[in-house]
Amino acid sequence: MLGGIAVAVVALDQLSKSWVLRELSTHDVDLFWSSRLRLTFNKGIAFSMGGDKGQVISLIALVVVGFVLFTERSNPTRTGAVARGLIVGGAAGNLADRMFRDGAGFMSGRVVDFIDLDWWPVFNLADSAVVVGCGLLVFSILFQAPSDTRAVGDPADGRDAARAASQGEQARD
Repeated sequence: MLGGIAVAVVALDQLSKSWVLRELSTHDVDLFWSSRLRLTFNKGIAFSMGGDKGQVISLIALVVVGFVLFTERSNPTRTGAVARGLIVGGAAGNLADRMFRDGAGFMSGRVVDFIDLDWWPVFNLADSAVVVGCGLLVFSILFQAPSDTRAVGDPADGRDAARAASQGEQARD
């Protein structure tokens, strides 16, 4: 599940960035209220922070992705897998920009950002995936037990044994 979600996030992120580069290079698109699509490039971290430290941020992102993947077994819930997939996919989408977009050297490319709310720094789908994934991961760690991953009918579920005992009692009555 984690891998499928990560691949889907990278694909959607890169497709959206390709569209933005093709369609928004000369103009912005007003959406609603103060929201618009506006092409910008970011050499820092998410939400245009961090200045010109893309290479350092890329290395930190690689370490964080490794840590997220390493800790998967400590929280094996479905929500945890979705969260980790969003985080890994979002990080990979932005790392792909750093590797392949307008860079002069290792991880020196610029990340394409385009969602402008006017009251928040400009961001992209990968940034959103990382933020939502982090929130879901915190939720899954705090509020879900690992046993939540078992489906009804799973031999390790325990509900089948209780159901069979209940049915046996009903048959005797």
